[in-house]
Amino acid sequence: MIQIKCFEFNFLPVNTYVIWDETKEAAIIDPGCFFDGEAERLSAFIKENNLTVKLLLNTHLHFDHVFGNNYVEEHYCVKAKASDLDSEWIRDVNGHIGMPGIRFRGAVNPILPGNVLKEGDTVSMGNTTFQVLHIPGHSPGSLVFYCNKENVLFSGDVLFQDGCGRTDFPDSNPEVFYAGIRTKLLTLPPQTIIYPGHGPATTIQHEKANY
Repeated sequence: MIQIKCFEFNFLPVNTYVIWDETKEAAIIDPGCFFDGEAERLSAFIKENNLTVKLLLNTHLHFDHVFGNNYVEEHYCVKAKASDLDSEWIRDVNGHIGMPGIRFRGAVNPILPGNVLKEGDTVSMGNTTFQVLHIPGHSPGSLVFYCNKENVLFSGDVLFQDGCGRTDFPDSNPEVFYAGIRTKLLTLPPQTIIYPGHGPATTIQHEKANY
């Protein structure tokens, strides 16, 4: 059985998840560490719980979800796994932030060819396996990570409580986005718990009733 810890990091803020099972192997999803002390809070939790980080996953590569990628890669000897269709967003992180007074110190490493994820792939830690679903539209490379055994879904900025991600970016596609939500997510078992990139958790049952 998996356990989940959610941190809220950076100025938007983003949900950063630490997930682990009985093996103590762990995955980190969307490390948004930006402000002083946020990365240290993440590491302190991992150390206190004797976890071994095996996976670093990005639901997509928008700046707010990747600020902590390099920190996690360097401290835990893992490389981020994600779609590379959002690579433009990490080539020029500061150019995409567009918020006065907010500047990121550093850069974000590119996704290595061997770590590029696509529809139908799986990723595993310990005894837990996640299915990778590609639902573009918010961004070209938006992924969600679904574990049917545990009835959990990490949806990034695809699906929130009572809402979904923005589709007003130049590389967004509303028609494809909404179709993907309807056909790939709202058809999942109603008891599936959704852990989104922002805001509180919800369920497929709730979102289907209110979509």
